[in-house]
Amino acid sequence: MSTFRFLFLRFFAAATLAAFAAASSSAFAGDTGATPAAQIRIGYQKAGLLAVLKAQGTLEQKLKPLGYTVSWFEFPAGPQLLEALNTGSIDFGYTGAPPAVFAQAAGVNFVYVGAEPGGESNEAVFVKADSPIRTLAGLKGKRVALQKGSSSNFLLLEALKKAGLTSADITPVYLPPADARAAFENGDVDAWIVWDPYYASAQAALKVRTLADYTGLPKPYNFYEATRSFAERNPQAIRAVIGQLRAGGAWVTQHPAETAALLAPKVGLDAAIVEKWVRRVPYAATPVDDRIVATQQDVADAFYRAKLIPRQIAVKDNVWRDEAAARTASAN
Repeated sequence: MSTFRFLFLRFFAAATLAAFAAASSSAFAGDTGATPAAQIRIGYQKAGLLAVLKAQGTLEQKLKPLGYTVSWFEFPAGPQLLEALNTGSIDFGYTGAPPAVFAQAAGVNFVYVGAEPGGESNEAVFVKADSPIRTLAGLKGKRVALQKGSSSNFLLLEALKKAGLTSADITPVYLPPADARAAFENGDVDAWIVWDPYYASAQAALKVRTLADYTGLPKPYNFYEATRSFAERNPQAIRAVIGQLRAGGAWVTQHPAETAALLAPKVGLDAAIVEKWVRRVPYAATPVDDRIVATQQDVADAFYRAKLIPRQIAVKDNVWRDEAAARTASAN
């Protein structure tokens, strides 16, 4: 096992175990890729569309005629979720672009099965309102909190690049969102970079000044992932989930206030905060095409150039192709 893969697995092991501590042992199938009959175990995050489907119960309704039951597991960030995919503890999940790059570089067992466009203002680099730092250039030599291997990693690279800096010009402090917020509030770091709902919550509860978001920067896609074995054995379930995500996304776009009212009590945030981040996230689940693969390859290459992953990867090697759907389309 390479040093990078060992560190990747070790770094996220504790968080992964904690996420499953309350789950029944029957929900696990080990690392063989096998799953209990007619079950799909889904990993989700607070801000994703999967959280909406969970709250609505619509995915259970969609999958029941196909003979599937659904189990849900919440994760604080994408890297922990992908490690759960790697160990066979879940079958399907959702992350930003960078966690998948780090995971692929570490040899994690997953495939891309769907994608969504990234937003411009639902993730940002920010400082306290009374901070002397007023520009990205002012981050030089400063301590910046972020979740390693998360979408924040790519935003940081691109934002620093725009300011004429590199990751070597700042001191990264790698922390999951809850710990990063504590460090930010206590003054242990100079800046914090994080996504919604943590960003929206910080904007509402703390006095902060945003230095940069994705406005004017390359925007990566977000991804739906599955274990390769699950996708290959259960293509009908994958198609059904992506279809329900597409329908659910259209509903959220048309009903942001209702979505906020639905999610607020489940995430423990005020409905106004939830509605703020719901409105700035695009929802449009789609299959992974060549254009999306090329965009994700750019993300992977950027991390390799920055020496944050140990080897170049080919994103296309981890893309699931729905052969049955392709045959049907060609026949028509």
